[in-house]
Amino acid sequence: MELLKVENLTFTYPKQNPDAAEPEPTLQNVSFQVQEGAFVVVCGESGCGKTTLLKLLKRELAPAGERSGNIWFHGVEQAALTEREAACEIGFVLQNPENQTVTDKVWHELAFGLENMGVPTPVIRRRVAEMACFFGIDDWFRKKTTELSGGQKQLLNLAAVMVMQPKLLILDEPTSQLDPIAASDFINTLRKINKELGLTIIMTEHRLEDVFPVADQALIMDQGRVLLMEPPRQAGKDLKKLNSDHKMLVGMPSALRIYHGLDVEEEECPLTVRDGRMFLEKNYRNEIRHFERKNETVSEDAPFVMRMKDICFRYAKDLPDVLEGVALSVRQGEIISLLGGNGAGKTTLLKIISGTCKPYRGKIEVFGKRLQKYSGKELYVNKLAFLPQNPQTVFLKMTVREDYAEVRRTMGYSKEQMAQKTEEIAATLHIEHLLDRHPYDLSGGEQQKAAIGKILLLQPKLLLLDEPTKGIDAWSKRQLGMLLKQLKQQGITIIMVTHDVEFAAEVSDRCGLFFDHEITSLDVPEEFFCNNNYYTTAANRISRKAFDNTITCEEVIALCRQNGKKTDTSVQMQERR
Repeated sequence: MELLKVENLTFTYPKQNPDAAEPEPTLQNVSFQVQEGAFVVVCGESGCGKTTLLKLLKRELAPAGERSGNIWFHGVEQAALTEREAACEIGFVLQNPENQTVTDKVWHELAFGLENMGVPTPVIRRRVAEMACFFGIDDWFRKKTTELSGGQKQLLNLAAVMVMQPKLLILDEPTSQLDPIAASDFINTLRKINKELGLTIIMTEHRLEDVFPVADQALIMDQGRVLLMEPPRQAGKDLKKLNSDHKMLVGMPSALRIYHGLDVEEEECPLTVRDGRMFLEKNYRNEIRHFERKNETVSEDAPFVMRMKDICFRYAKDLPDVLEGVALSVRQGEIISLLGGNGAGKTTLLKIISGTCKPYRGKIEVFGKRLQKYSGKELYVNKLAFLPQNPQTVFLKMTVREDYAEVRRTMGYSKEQMAQKTEEIAATLHIEHLLDRHPYDLSGGEQQKAAIGKILLLQPKLLLLDEPTKGIDAWSKRQLGMLLKQLKQQGITIIMVTHDVEFAAEVSDRCGLFFDHEITSLDVPEEFFCNNNYYTTAANRISRKAFDNTITCEEVIALCRQNGKKTDTSVQMQERR
């Protein structure tokens, strides 16, 4: 039975600049249907219209602008839905869990929506208890919402929507701020809801590794249009047939990327780690098991850019330590990636290095000088720059271009120099078309890229990045990775906190795992990822039985080509003779 129908939906945001040309539609003639009980994943480049589409499906969140086309829910036109139907039967989980939490206690957050709908108290208590048990919230049912980790907050938001008993659940990149384990658990929870409760789910996502195999339909968008809407396995094959260089190909699950890279069209398209392992075992030999990679590690003679020892920090005297005895030394030109669970203390460590937070114990030096010896803006002019987790905090002006112009005062650029550097950075990040737009009108991924651009205009020698790939599509991640490697060649040092294990594996010199208030391990990517089961790449999980040290899809593809395809038994016997 058809639950949702979208027909010829076109949407254009209001003109932001009176002198500018007519704005291009964000959505153009979008049409699709969703059957009751289906799980649909919506994917595409940053800024292709995914979030706009989802918000238009939820009447209360629909943005202002010019719209044409129709949306039907259960055969009723959207505008004709009652307020109760629109509010209760279509649930929405936002990308940032902080933006959706409205009360101070977990139990009150679960009850809040029902209270607003006038549901009787006994019914509220029963529904809240049921949801708390279903989602495993029992242990932190009476906690303050401020005490929850990122993964717990997102799970609470989902439970608070589910307690309303919706018929359609919409999620906008719900795992973008979660660590790999929490993200996997969250996707498994969605799968359970879909299979056991028969709930229809539509979600946008850039991290397709876990969600693509469990979806019934993949809706791939391109520049505001629907490019494909098919079962994931078929969509993965057809996308390459449509365009062998399409940017979304690099965002597909690792098994599918390896399949495309080896051009084995006659074989069934793999989606999961298990499918990928079987695909390699069936089709490729593995006499050559070790991938020879170029050694690009920083010389031990390179000077230290930052050193810290015995760092301890807590946010209040009566609270436990967030950091406890942390030690870290980073040399010039290194790219260090720190991974770990939500709430482990990774962001706090960056704040310590940047001078935003002060430890109560320990020593820290930046460029050979004690951090507390820096005065005024001395540390932040041509020395250190910090990209926070929320890119919106970077912007102050009405357009991205005006925001970039603010850097001119700090750096002492002339107007001509500022204009030139702005264009150079915009071209590098492929955000030329965003310069004259308001920062808050950009998508999450576009905001992230624009914020990175502003930080780079400061020309730092030490760059601190907190979740730089959050909300960014896979092709843009690849461009960002190339940029970070270029900065490394210029002698710039980068310390990055990330949940993106694939990105860390591709760009890092060393990777560390943050656990129990400290960095428990720090090693080169090969050693780090090949010895982990969860904090490792899907490419490594797929290939670790066949090969010894492959951690990226490109390395797996290269070794498969070196080994060659398996042939039939008669040919193998002839080769041995």
